[in-house]
Amino acid sequence: MLEQAELLWKQIIEKGSSLEEDFKEALKLQPGAEDEDFQLLENALHTTIPEELKCFYRIHNGQQRELGTSSFLRNLTLSPISQMIENWTFLQREFDPDDDWEADIDTEIKPLLWNPKWIPVAENGGGDYLCIDTDPSEFGVVGQVLYFWHDWGRRSVEAKSLFEFIAICLNEAEEG
Repeated sequence: MLEQAELLWKQIIEKGSSLEEDFKEALKLQPGAEDEDFQLLENALHTTIPEELKCFYRIHNGQQRELGTSSFLRNLTLSPISQMIENWTFLQREFDPDDDWEADIDTEIKPLLWNPKWIPVAENGGGDYLCIDTDPSEFGVVGQVLYFWHDWGRRSVEAKSLFEFIAICLNEAEEG
């Protein structure tokens, strides 16, 4: 699985470099995460981190959050583990489970507007997060990927895994 993660990082960097000079440097990637980082995340979020996510983060623990950082995929910045914890904590504080929003949720996802078992791994800077679902419905799979839109109740599975999501994004970049 680690080899697959390394290959995906290589493909991300190659695709981005074909479109943007100095793309790898503009990603501002952080060194890989360690076992202690994953334990901290699991303890803070009270959930088990999927092995695929760990493999991906062992290579690069997200991106530095600063002006001029390039998106790693789509318009997303990959959050380091410390930022995942901050974002999750913010969402826990800010999200009101009694909101009367109209939810539009795929059957693979539990019918919640926010689930504390979602891991916000990337963000677009506008309050929306790409999440790994560690608590799917009976029709979903642990590790499926979804978007949390801050101002819209639409929740849909984007891919069955992080690696599948990355492959989809890389294909979009190739087609577009």
